[in-house]
Amino acid sequence: MMKCPSCLQAIHRGASACPHCGFDLERADQRFGDTPGPARILDDRAGLIRSAERQRLARKMAGFSARFPQLSFAIHTGSGAGDDLREFAFWVLNREHFTDLPAARDPAGIVLLAIDADAHKATLCWGYRLDEHLTEDDSFHVLSRAHAYWVEERYGEGIERVIEQLAFVLIRRSRQARRRQRKGARA
Repeated sequence: MMKCPSCLQAIHRGASACPHCGFDLERADQRFGDTPGPARILDDRAGLIRSAERQRLARKMAGFSARFPQLSFAIHTGSGAGDDLREFAFWVLNREHFTDLPAARDPAGIVLLAIDADAHKATLCWGYRLDEHLTEDDSFHVLSRAHAYWVEERYGEGIERVIEQLAFVLIRRSRQARRRQRKGARA
């Protein structure tokens, strides 16, 4: 199961559209364009991240990928999505071609942080590999670590906190899964 990025209702992963609100990628294509085109995993279209911070973030992102070899972390900053930032992030995650994503990386393992500074909003969107491991509560908790930094327009530092907190949550989820697996094996 996954959640619709528009109404947040649970829907079957194989559904072509949300049975609750009708959201689908075609509707997103009409709203945001046919394809976003090629982009990098650190896509700062809004210019929120200083050049010195870019290098630090690139190292953090590489460290995240080294720690979780099956996952990649991507960042998109921009404006224009307004109230539909979740829909926009879902569209980017499903339509974007990340040119600097290693070929061995599965796009289903991407975690995308989308920030719309003009609307004062941010969201996390992830590929289906993480659907059973992450929740909306996790997303809120991870993003809340960056809030104080972003209020002060210290976007790079806030993004670093998001990456660190997401890693913490994923490690905790991994330990929980291993405990459940050991319990199941004993039973």
